[in-house]
Amino acid sequence: MADSVGVSTPDVVLRPRRVRIVCWVLAAAVFVVFTLVGTGLSGSTGDGGGTFQRGDQVAMIGLGVLFALGILLFTRPRVEADAAGIRVRNLVGGYELSWDLVRAVRFNRGTPWASLELHDEDLVPMLALQAADKQYAVNGVRALRALHAAATPAPATPDQP
Repeated sequence: MADSVGVSTPDVVLRPRRVRIVCWVLAAAVFVVFTLVGTGLSGSTGDGGGTFQRGDQVAMIGLGVLFALGILLFTRPRVEADAAGIRVRNLVGGYELSWDLVRAVRFNRGTPWASLELHDEDLVPMLALQAADKQYAVNGVRALRALHAAATPAPATPDQP
């Protein structure tokens, strides 16, 4: 589908739901805890002669920011698909594939997420479609299968005598 500028917009955009909510709440909690601990650092470091300085407080808050950003990395997975192909973005890295490279969209029982089975026997995990999201993930897989079926030519049948 093309918008007014002529840039193709995806027909299907999928992101994990439950994991995103949990990660945002956890990241906020980690940041708050590290900020409270950082602002609470004062006085002596123990039996020695050292004391906590302003830099120690800033460093503790900075660690909270880094840990929160690390947690938010788990909100990165995304799948975008249209008639031309599919783009999969996982935690690290991503794939952009045309539908002719894809043999099937798989989401087997007991697997934590869906995957793309390629014609060269490779499997591409799609972390955006997780079993924890239940019906949302099932609907997403159905939408991807419909796009794949529409873009894939039907197999030729042999002529019967």
